[in-house]
Amino acid sequence: MASQSRVPFQRTSSDSPVIRTRRGRGRGAMPASPLGSLTQREHRVPAECRDCGSPHVTRLSMSLTDGTPVDFTSCHRCEHRTWEHAGSELSVEGVLDRSRKG
Repeated sequence: MASQSRVPFQRTSSDSPVIRTRRGRGRGAMPASPLGSLTQREHRVPAECRDCGSPHVTRLSMSLTDGTPVDFTSCHRCEHRTWEHAGSELSVEGVLDRSRKG
């Protein structure tokens, strides 16, 4: 059975976890974003589809290959998908360009 490794974290003075990346490419620690919940309504982070306005979406925060932080949203109703960075929508071509390995 393969062993599972856990990503270590360190508490800051405000008791919010700090995520340390395993790849030492000069990136510093990033403060962890608060997590939403699929099962506990009081802990859900509200999100809507930009196309149809439906609240039935899946939203993920991730970093593209070039390090750009994006929020990906996929609508369960109309299947519209968006990638957002700093409040503005990125095109699919823009996401693919930023995701190519150099």
